[in-house]
Amino acid sequence: MTTTLAHLHPGDRARVCGILLEGGIRRRLLDIGLTEGAEVECAGLSPFGSPGAYVIQEALIAIRKSDGQKVLVKKQKEVTPPWD
Repeated sequence: MTTTLAHLHPGDRARVCGILLEGGIRRRLLDIGLTEGAEVECAGLSPFGSPGAYVIQEALIAIRKSDGQKVLVKKQKEVTPPWD
């Protein structure tokens, strides 16, 4: 299921499948490892939903909701161990 980074909830994991941003913010996100195919985990959201905290390449990064809406991701399915 394809969605945006801004629509992830804490604990959700996804893979980046597209970045629709341009200019300096695009360059900064690419520099920190937010590239196509990168795995991202939503670590938390601020009380008003912006910014969100995401784990990218083992670093915790805050990204504004308006920027996160322009990052396309494919959510990874949760795998429940058989013993749960």
